[in-house]
Amino acid sequence: MTPVIESLAPVFLLIVLGYALRRKRFLSEGFWEGADRLTYFVLFPALIIHTLARADLANLAISGMALALAVPVLLIAFALSLARPYFQSRGHDGPAYTSLFQGAIRPNTFVGLAAAAALYGEAGLTLAAVAVVVLTPLVNLLSASTLARHAVNEYAGARAQILLIVTNPLILASLAGIGLNLGGVGLPGIAAPLFDTLGRAALTLGLLSVGAGLFPMAGRSDEGSPLSALGISCTAKLVLLPVLTAAFLHLFGVQGMTAAVAILFAALPTSATAYVMARQLGGDHSLMARIITVETLAATCTLPACLILLT
Repeated sequence: MTPVIESLAPVFLLIVLGYALRRKRFLSEGFWEGADRLTYFVLFPALIIHTLARADLANLAISGMALALAVPVLLIAFALSLARPYFQSRGHDGPAYTSLFQGAIRPNTFVGLAAAAALYGEAGLTLAAVAVVVLTPLVNLLSASTLARHAVNEYAGARAQILLIVTNPLILASLAGIGLNLGGVGLPGIAAPLFDTLGRAALTLGLLSVGAGLFPMAGRSDEGSPLSALGISCTAKLVLLPVLTAAFLHLFGVQGMTAAVAILFAALPTSATAYVMARQLGGDHSLMARIITVETLAATCTLPACLILLT
C-alpha cells in the first residue's frame, strides 16, 4: 500500500462509517442536521482560523497555486457553456444542465481539508485553507449564475445567492485567519487552544456528515440520458480538472506540497452543497444527488491515482 493510499484510507472509511450510521438509523435524523450546521458554521471555520492565523504565508507559492486552481475551473465552465446547445440536443434540459455544471466544478472542501491534514499535517491544512479562499467564492458565483440562467426558477434568487457567497462562513474564516496572520496578532490567550480543539473535532464530524449525506436511492431524471450527463460531469471533475490543474502548476512553476494540495483540491468529488442549491434554485436535484454519490464513490480510486500520477 502506497503512503498516499494509506493516508487517505481513514478519510474514506470515515465517510463510509457516516453512511452506515445514517442508513442503520444508529443516530436520529435530527443529529445529522445539527452536525451539519455545527460543522459548517463553527468547527470548520475554527479550524481554518487557527490554521491560517499561525501559518508562515510568506514562504508559500500562493499566487501560482491560486491561478492554477482558478484557471482550469474557468476553462471547464466556459467549455460547458459553449457545449450547452449540444447538451440540449441530447435531451438535457436546463435543470439537468445546471446539475451537470455544478458536478463538474464544485469541490467538497470538507473532504479536502481532512485529506490535506491526513497527508501533509499542519502545513497541508494551511495550503488547503488557501484553496478554500480561492475556490469557494469562484464556484459559488459560477454555480449561482448558471442556475439563474438555466434552472426552472429563472430568477433563482440571485441577490440571495450573492449574500450567501459574501457571508459564507468558510470564506469569512479564511479572511479572518489571513487578517490575524498579516496583522501579526495571531490567536491571543486561550483562543488558540480553544480553536485548536474545535478544529480537531471538525475533521472527524465533517467526514461522517459527508457519508451521511450520500444518496443511495436517488430518483431518475425524466429528461435526456442521465447516464451521459453523469459520465460527463464525473469525467470533467475527477479527471480533466486535476489534469488541467497539474498542467498549470507546471506552467507557473509550483512544486512540492503546494502543488500536491492544489491537485488534491482539483480532484475532489463535488460537495453536497450542490444538492442544496439544485433543490432550492430549480436545478435537477435528483440528477445532482446521483452525481454527488457516484463522484464520492469514484474518488476513492481517482483521488489517490491523481496524487500518485500527477505529483
